[in-house]
Amino acid sequence: METDRAPLARQTSGLTGRPVLALAASCHPGPSAAVTVLVTVLAVAAGHSAGGCAWLAAAVLTGQLSVGWCNDAFDARRDAAAGRPKPVATGAVSPQTVWAAAHTALALCVPLSLMCGSLAGTVHLAGVGAAWAYNLRLKATMWSWLPYAAGFASLPAFVTLSSGAHSWPPWWVVVAGALLGVGAHLADTVPDISSDLAVGVRGLPHRLGTSGTRRVLPVPLVAATVALALGPPGPLPAAGAVALTAAVATALAGAALGRTHTKAPFAAAVAVATVDVALLLAQGSRIT
Repeated sequence: METDRAPLARQTSGLTGRPVLALAASCHPGPSAAVTVLVTVLAVAAGHSAGGCAWLAAAVLTGQLSVGWCNDAFDARRDAAAGRPKPVATGAVSPQTVWAAAHTALALCVPLSLMCGSLAGTVHLAGVGAAWAYNLRLKATMWSWLPYAAGFASLPAFVTLSSGAHSWPPWWVVVAGALLGVGAHLADTVPDISSDLAVGVRGLPHRLGTSGTRRVLPVPLVAATVALALGPPGPLPAAGAVALTAAVATALAGAALGRTHTKAPFAAAVAVATVDVALLLAQGSRIT
């Protein structure tokens, strides 16, 4: 067992004796920052005031931090058994400390969300709750995709419901958000499918297998592009047509190249997701 953990200890040796840095590394900083920035930029595009954007950003950030810390604290034993170099799994920070941080962030997320409006805050907290449900239970079931769909769909609703109009976003924005969430789940899980299976996790991507997930991955992302391009009323704008053509062509190319290059479908999915996010931000003023 010591031999198995030695490479992990080396990979996180820089965090040993630095619990604050280890705790920061346990919050999934990349995804937490990306989601926070995306929602903030969408709020700016939707016409929120500077103060409104700040409240939204604070609520989303604390929610994302709580989800990231909950994930690493709950999965500490699984991550150690799977050989993942995460700070909690290698002992750089204790699970108790990470649990405390998760609950503290969640406690802050509640009032920050409700400060944006009671309905808006409730919708956002429902999305955060779905993410916690994923960590604690649904991750290992065939319904693993559902919390991602609910969480991502709640974000544009949080933005519009907290605006001056207090309106729900158009259906096509909610659908696109949910589809982007499913795509994010598939993409996020691909690198860990084999090690997850070894410790008994059997979510949807694990049932599809690595190659199956890579092939399916572009589907929800292209569907999101279709919703964003064709959902708004009126004729299809030039930007929407270009985005739709690029997404379909990229997905098909990734699927074709995937027969000889195993990483091609994943690379194509990332490219399509980038197109989707750009198209969503371009529609910012039309979602309220």
